[in-house]
Amino acid sequence: MSVSIHPTAIIEAGAVIGDGCDIQAGAIIGRHVVLGERVVVYPYAVVGGDPQHLKFDRATASGVRIGSGTVIREHATVNRAAQPGGETIVGERCFLMANSHVGHDCVLADDVVLANNVMLAGHVHVGAFTFIGGGAGVHQFARIGESAMVSGLSRISRDLAPFTITAERDEVSGLNLVGLKRRGFSREAIGELKKAFRAVYFGAGNIRELAAAQLAGGGYTTVEARRFLEFFGGGKRGFSRATRVVAEDTHD
Repeated sequence: MSVSIHPTAIIEAGAVIGDGCDIQAGAIIGRHVVLGERVVVYPYAVVGGDPQHLKFDRATASGVRIGSGTVIREHATVNRAAQPGGETIVGERCFLMANSHVGHDCVLADDVVLANNVMLAGHVHVGAFTFIGGGAGVHQFARIGESAMVSGLSRISRDLAPFTITAERDEVSGLNLVGLKRRGFSREAIGELKKAFRAVYFGAGNIRELAAAQLAGGGYTTVEARRFLEFFGGGKRGFSRATRVVAEDTHD
């Protein structure tokens, strides 16, 4: 495979460009950036720029790793890690639309979509197959689980569990059933996810303790339901909360 680099693109010494990449006009690829195969970087995107951190030492050696098949559209920015030897990571087949921002030390799993103007602060983790709508903002250190859907203009300041939908400010409205069916989840898995969702979000007590109790004694057999429950065992920011009326009306 060949690599296509427009004459006005800037690739700093030390960057690694994979086979089949297309670096378009005015794009900037910083040092210590590694692009997998077939990555497309559209005009004026900046990959590997310095972290937006007031105390950052520009002499710090850190980088960015972009997975194969990822597309980075116009004016998108992916900042390098703030910690020495660290990497900001974007997985395979991700789609970062125009003007989206991935802050330092973020980790995006495979098949993540960031719509236009999405803002991810530093140290955000996003699970596979997640879609984040246009203009949404995500607080630093927040976790978003796999196959979640975040509505446009949402504000995420707490952890968002896998397989859920959220809107406004940390308001979970139910399971991302359309996304789960598109991924081919079995009826059994979806049924167990519904059971786990109700037990965790509408049970009486601490949400971490409710999830742990379900994981230990709820009789769940599918890996999807267990991953949903295991999510509540980690993180430091607390969790987005469900709106009972919307969730029950939509998913009973």
